[in-house]
Amino acid sequence: FYSRDFRVGRVVRLGFVIGFVAVIGILLSGVAAWRAHDQELAIDRIALSRAIDVHASLVQERLIQRELLARVASGLFRSPSATQANMLHPLRASIYAFETDFVLAAWVARLESGEFPQARDALAAAGFPNLRIRSFDDASRDLSSLDKPIDVIMDVEPQNAQTSAFPGRSLDQHPILGPMFARAIQTRTSVVSDPLNLMEGDGPIGLVIATPVFQENSETAAGFITFSYKLAPLMLTNDELSLFSVVLKDPRNPALELVADDDGNVTSRPGPMADTVQRVFRTVAFGGKDWTLGYYPKTNATHRAQKLAAVVAAIGLALTSIICGLFGYVAYNNLRLSREIQVRIGFERRLTAVIDELNHRVKNILAVIQSIVTRTLRHGSDIEVARELLIGRIHAMSNVVSLLSESQWQGVKMRGLFEARAIPHVDRIAIHGPDITVSARAAQSLSLLFFELASHSDEGLSLVGKHPHIVVNWEVEGEGEEALFRFRWEEFNTSAATRREDSDFGIILLDRVAPEALGGISKRYFTDVSYVYELAAPMDTVVDLTERDRTMQISTPLRPGA
Repeated sequence: FYSRDFRVGRVVRLGFVIGFVAVIGILLSGVAAWRAHDQELAIDRIALSRAIDVHASLVQERLIQRELLARVASGLFRSPSATQANMLHPLRASIYAFETDFVLAAWVARLESGEFPQARDALAAAGFPNLRIRSFDDASRDLSSLDKPIDVIMDVEPQNAQTSAFPGRSLDQHPILGPMFARAIQTRTSVVSDPLNLMEGDGPIGLVIATPVFQENSETAAGFITFSYKLAPLMLTNDELSLFSVVLKDPRNPALELVADDDGNVTSRPGPMADTVQRVFRTVAFGGKDWTLGYYPKTNATHRAQKLAAVVAAIGLALTSIICGLFGYVAYNNLRLSREIQVRIGFERRLTAVIDELNHRVKNILAVIQSIVTRTLRHGSDIEVARELLIGRIHAMSNVVSLLSESQWQGVKMRGLFEARAIPHVDRIAIHGPDITVSARAAQSLSLLFFELASHSDEGLSLVGKHPHIVVNWEVEGEGEEALFRFRWEEFNTSAATRREDSDFGIILLDRVAPEALGGISKRYFTDVSYVYELAAPMDTVVDLTERDRTMQISTPLRPGA
């Protein structure tokens, strides 16, 4: 009897312990499941929100650049003549130096009825095939009954077989562009159109931004500078690795959305019901209008978090009899979630460091450009010569920044600095030397140095009646810390009488700025048959491994478990 009672007591105690363990296991499993669900959902929402904010900021920056290009282009006109058909000719180099992703740039002149014969003569002189002043759809237009100015395309860029047919078309009756031009004159600033088909009726969907150009000291608009852009690149929609897909709410109909496929083709579709699909909206400004971007998450974070919570609960319930295993799993799960959070935090810190580094470099570049503009446009200088030198110097800076961006600021090949788009008369330059990689700081100084030397190497004919022949040599002497970089520029068949005298900016650059930037010395002189410029600097400053190591460390992605 006692033994039976004892066994019953043990069973009861064992049942109590098992029940207690089961309750503890269920509670711990439930807590672990809830925590996993909550943290996974929070991490996904934070990552999605951050990615959307970054994307919207990039879209806004891209739109600001396009609007700035339109304003800069319109500001370069001085006393424009509405009847000219080559108004974009002096702007072509500047336009392509800014951005090249526009579909069509156009000069739209605002013509009075008495200016039509001059406009047709200008179109004929420019070589455009159709000289008629006609409607936007190429239909004939009765010009004799006009009592107000009309907006006529007089020049386009790029010029090809398709775009050459556009000059001569009037746009004031266009259902979208006509009202846009009227708003631009009223607001006296850049105005953007509603989405429309570019080029032709079946062309890609895009936007047109127009900036009015006014006669100097006059309130009368001479015309408009317009740039057409495809909509998909402006929205930055073709990122397959992003956490979301992007749509644009159609400003013409709020119930419709504009969406781009993987090939960049934009179509219109009805927007989903607000209570069926989770969306996030961001607003960007462009051309005096607000545009609403809609973001659709590509994955359902709630379902994924629920699945993760179910897995955690199942594992917890299966291991209720093994407390240590349960605690071990919970600890491991918490560690995994904590590690993901640390990775995200590390990414944010790395991104902040990259932005700080970029801000530092942008400030340096802006300081250099400010110095270039100040020294070039000094008081009393020839405006035409100063204009050519200013465009060339800024073009040289733009070229080296492009090369540095392509290499993620890890340096530039020495031969890459001798590009025809940045260095004048490069076809007459014979280059000899090892293809070393110079640092970002050295590349900027050397690029300006090469442009300055090349821009003064062709002042008419030389001593023997031919253009000067230029030979460029560089070499590395010694090894290790004693290595020395030697550069020599020599223009044969030239003298002090035939070579254009160096500008004040050029003398400062050649004799002080470039040598000091590289920590070296320079000298320039004339021989009997040539002009010579020599530069010597330590390889440590030319290559600058510390800069490369620091930039490489910032650009290396942080990986989990690293």
